[in-house]
Amino acid sequence: MKIMAVDFGAARTGLAVCDRTEFLASPVGVIHEKEYLKTVEKIVYAAKEYGVQAIIIGYPKNMDGTVGEKGKKCEDLANKLHNITGLPVTLWDERQSTMQAANYLSEANVYGKKRKSVIDEVAATILLESYMAYRKNQADTN
Repeated sequence: MKIMAVDFGAARTGLAVCDRTEFLASPVGVIHEKEYLKTVEKIVYAAKEYGVQAIIIGYPKNMDGTVGEKGKKCEDLANKLHNITGLPVTLWDERQSTMQAANYLSEANVYGKKRKSVIDEVAATILLESYMAYRKNQADTN
């Protein structure tokens, strides 16, 4: 199944998509938008453009598991995307994904403006890889 991951942010939202076999997750871009409803529209457009059958959204929980303001905004985003697209939308724990992306980019010697422009889509890719590993593990145990 083709799945799109969304790393939602107030100014930049990273996107990643996997292939139909759920083997390879690839970054597909960053939405540079501060207006929430326009961001929703652009995510819907991307979902149609890439022909995805499901969407996952990074769910920023606090380290103690509680949900803050950004988490509530992601819950709202998930509901809006599901209502508009009819696709299943899953909130996926994203704790540490941006930090992992930063570490990955540091190892690849990506800094400055280039780093800022790709970190959100790298975080979305890490998020999607985590979700794909979970799905594979679930399939292997059944």
